[in-house]
Amino acid sequence: MPPFIRTALCPVGAGHGHGPEPGPYLPRRPDGGLALSLTVPCVPRSAAIVRGAITSALRAHGLDRFGLPALLAATEFVAAATKLALGEDLYLSLRHRNDTLRVVAWDQHPRHADTDAVILCEDRRRRSLWLLAAVVDDWGGDWGIGEAVVRPGSRHHHGTKSWVVLPR
Repeated sequence: MPPFIRTALCPVGAGHGHGPEPGPYLPRRPDGGLALSLTVPCVPRSAAIVRGAITSALRAHGLDRFGLPALLAATEFVAAATKLALGEDLYLSLRHRNDTLRVVAWDQHPRHADTDAVILCEDRRRRSLWLLAAVVDDWGGDWGIGEAVVRPGSRHHHGTKSWVVLPR
């Protein structure tokens, strides 16, 4: 097997004091968890990009057991978001801590001003995620949808946050 070529990585001196390096392309977090975040266009083809990234991250961290429900969650979140925020940015986050995997999607579908429209929109989104709900329930996990937190002074941080928590 040929040696890894590390020209793009910063060399670590012998006295770095953090123990053996985990590998050239698999850096480890101090808490041992997985953290992956990506932003993709809110279009149907982004589901394939998200699935590829999640599959690679889970495999690299030895978390293949979460593969099917995590891929389903991400795909369902992309599908739901493309119906409501087509062409906007979609932010996706994957985190593993304490043997629990969390998948979060944040799309830019704005909150409606009318209360009836808010209820109708959330109901439609929940109904479109029926398969996700069944799988998460089977895994003993939890999921939800809510308004994304808006940061003051930023027009880009609005929309809807969808999340899934999958325990071991």
